[in-house]
Amino acid sequence: MDLHTVDLNLLVVFQHLYNARRVSRVAEAMGVTQPAVSNALARLRKLFNDELFIRTSRGMLPTPMATELAEPVAAALDALHGVFNRQVAFDPATSQKAFQIAMTDIGEVHFLPRLMHALGEQAPGITVSTVRNTAINLQEEMAAGQVDLAVGHLPDLTSGFFQRRLFRQKYVCMFRPGHPLDRPDGDKAAALSREDFERAEQVVVVAAGTGHGQVDEFMARAHVHRNIRLRVPHFVALADILHATDLVATVTEKFAQRSAQHFGLRYVEHPIDVPDIQINLFWHARFHQEPASQWMRTLLFELFSE
Repeated sequence: MDLHTVDLNLLVVFQHLYNARRVSRVAEAMGVTQPAVSNALARLRKLFNDELFIRTSRGMLPTPMATELAEPVAAALDALHGVFNRQVAFDPATSQKAFQIAMTDIGEVHFLPRLMHALGEQAPGITVSTVRNTAINLQEEMAAGQVDLAVGHLPDLTSGFFQRRLFRQKYVCMFRPGHPLDRPDGDKAAALSREDFERAEQVVVVAAGTGHGQVDEFMARAHVHRNIRLRVPHFVALADILHATDLVATVTEKFAQRSAQHFGLRYVEHPIDVPDIQINLFWHARFHQEPASQWMRTLLFELFSE
């Protein structure tokens, strides 16, 4: 058997099958489909000219050949793992690494100013590019190392990913000062009713696949009747739009706080009991021990965790 004809991924499947004894468990552990595992097993059987694993009521039991192979395969994979996961020194002060981070445009508003300031002080050679998690297959891109980290509310990033909580976000209702709904009560705007909210002309940011998109889905399920006059694909112009119109928007409190500071906008408790969302930092398990990734994750957590 020539090694150049052997797909080493097949040996990974072999080891998982030998330990787990069930195709479903192997598929879950590797983040692939059960047919993919079955296809890999068929290739292994052809490669070794042996059934290797026999399906029984107790799971996939190894044949004598599979038992003989188990120890050398495990030793070989352990050796390869050690080679490919060697700790390479990472010095942020001299590194020229380019990080790619997935986040929304509202995430850019919140994260990038402080992050770039910190990089300017600690890692002047490091560069950052952002990418929209809805514009790519985020799971595949992160598994391949094309995207280093992701920040946001991303419930689809589960199997094969690590995550760490940064903070929780609640949603508020935002509009311009002097808006018909801006009814001062001391230093605070009076609470809005659901009827107030449903009557008001609204602007909605269309952000499917994000926490903001889930808010729209929640309101639809709650049969909230929204008077939507404008839909936009991003948050970047939202404060300007609200400042110049009588439109109302549902936004995160952190975005509202920044808009109040820079545009003088008003925001109040949302009249609809919209669930909070949790903002997490995500990375693929393949890069859990990678020094550059570890450093950037630590920096983001130190800057933004609450």
